Amino acid sequence: MRRLSVRWQVMAAALAATAVALVAVMVAAQMMFVSPHDRNLLMVVIGAAFVLGAGVALWVSRSLVADLDRLARASQAVAGGDLQVRTGIDRGDEVGETARAFDDMVERLDLAHRRRAADEAERRLLMASVGHDLRTPLAAIRAATEALQDGVAPDPRRYLGSISRDLDHLTHLVDDLFLLAQIDAGRFEAGRELVDMAELADDAAEALLPTAAAAGVTLRVKARGAVRTRGSAQELSRVIRNVVDNAIRHCPTGGRVTVTVAHEEGRACIRVTDDGPGFPREFTDRACVPFTRADTSRRRATGGAGLGLAIARGVSEAHGGAIRLRPGPGGDVTVLLPTPA
Repeated sequence: MRRLSVRWQVMAAALAATAVALVAVMVAAQMMFVSPHDRNLLMVVIGAAFVLGAGVALWVSRSLVADLDRLARASQAVAGGDLQVRTGIDRGDEVGETARAFDDMVERLDLAHRRRAADEAERRLLMASVGHDLRTPLAAIRAATEALQDGVAPDPRRYLGSISRDLDHLTHLVDDLFLLAQIDAGRFEAGRELVDMAELADDAAEALLPTAAAAGVTLRVKARGAVRTRGSAQELSRVIRNVVDNAIRHCPTGGRVTVTVAHEEGRACIRVTDDGPGFPREFTDRACVPFTRADTSRRRATGGAGLGLAIARGVSEAHGGAIRLRPGPGGDVTVLLPTPA
């Protein structure tokens, strides 16, 4: 079926209205017994108005047709997958309203597409990271087990100890993944018990002293009295341990890790600093993203699975707090938590 363009529709409407007016005037003139001379003059005037109306209709329809054509081309571009196209139409009528609604729709589609792409990239990173971090200890356990089975292990006790450590690593990784999944799903529930963060910092430092000593790092806690918040003592202790453990891993031999617990701007503040290189400036925004590490080689000697800071941030936010990282030199991570009313 052949379509009639908007331009010709507007012209046809204008001409039809003029024709109707012409007929009405002629009938009225006939009924009022207008002289032939006056009637002819009236017809000339109406004929001129007819032509003028057609010209005005053509001029008005030009802008309308051009904008509708732009809207049609933009629709075709979006259908072809181009989500960056916009109509660029600025009108105060219904066509302009339609164009603005179209542009808003495409903007939403583009945002959804970019979010989907980011989610897909994060999913691929998750699968690759989990695969790598599981494969390494599993391969070590398999090699040690085969050596024990074949009777070629020179020191069975040492091999069993290595298997036990790798199993502990796998257990810790699975626990972290489960906790992170709870946080992401919004199913993590923060406790409401009154907790002294200075006491938790002392406990965390005591638990990590062997790790610090093995790395040749001095670990100390500076607390200015009791600093209380409400939450889960177990999970808040995990936050401190994750941050301190990360600092120890990146602190050079002979360096120092300091945990300072105090009140800051009406909030409980736990600041962990170290003498290491600190976070690269371009990495600070991604440091708390799961499985993200500054060392992309993911060697176990230079770091964990990349979940420690992600869990610290998730647990802190679930308690109504936040975590703040400053770029190097020197590691500097601050955990802020609300104080009880």
